[in-house]
Amino acid sequence: MASVHLSGPRVVVAAAKPALDGFRLAPSLAAPSGRRACGLVVRAATVVSPKYTSVKPLGDRVLVKVKTSEAKTDGGILLPTSVQSKPQGGEVVAVGEGRSIGSTTIYISVPIGAQVVYSKYAGTELEFNDADHLILKEDDIIGILETDDVKDLEPLNDRILIKVAEAEEKTAGGLLLTQATKEKPSVGTVIAVGPGPLVEDGSRKPLSITPGSSVMYTKYAGSEFKGADGEYIVLRASDVMAVLS
Repeated sequence: MASVHLSGPRVVVAAAKPALDGFRLAPSLAAPSGRRACGLVVRAATVVSPKYTSVKPLGDRVLVKVKTSEAKTDGGILLPTSVQSKPQGGEVVAVGEGRSIGSTTIYISVPIGAQVVYSKYAGTELEFNDADHLILKEDDIIGILETDDVKDLEPLNDRILIKVAEAEEKTAGGLLLTQATKEKPSVGTVIAVGPGPLVEDGSRKPLSITPGSSVMYTKYAGSEFKGADGEYIVLRASDVMAVLS
């Protein structure tokens, strides 16, 4: 399950590195002198020099222009930069030449211009043409989403989109549960499935799980999203433990 874990006794701050042929690191946050901060790893994005006019990913990598963060809440409250949620989506602007499996070349299946959602913490961040970008492997792309509602997501590879079942309101004995004591379910309904994983001959093996199935999945797997009509999770088929009927 993709989530943020703040741990450890100190902040690890990346040391500044010398410029490498037009690339430089964006300024990183530094702990105040004589003071040890705690709980966060700071990672700076690579800034591409203006003298370069294009970035061409290699192999099975994809370049994504990241969506801008929401500056306001749904109620119109302006959010400071420090609390704006980091986007997990953007537009594919360049792709690599693909990869080889034996004598077969597997081309990137995600087209340029597609709006995609990717795994949290995936890829390498960079600033190019005054915009945030991410270079990541095609397998780190969860799916294609051309609308603003996660229920319309088209999963890629061996991933599955599941609508999470609502938490039980009462215990077996009839006691009403508060929001804080409701156990988060690991059961839901399959909404959409990907084309399946690649096999040795370059073809895809269809998934045995079908849309409409009720399934039980590993508790801490996948990436969670909030949709207009409830919560959703995207995970790999191997994280599904059972089909319920």
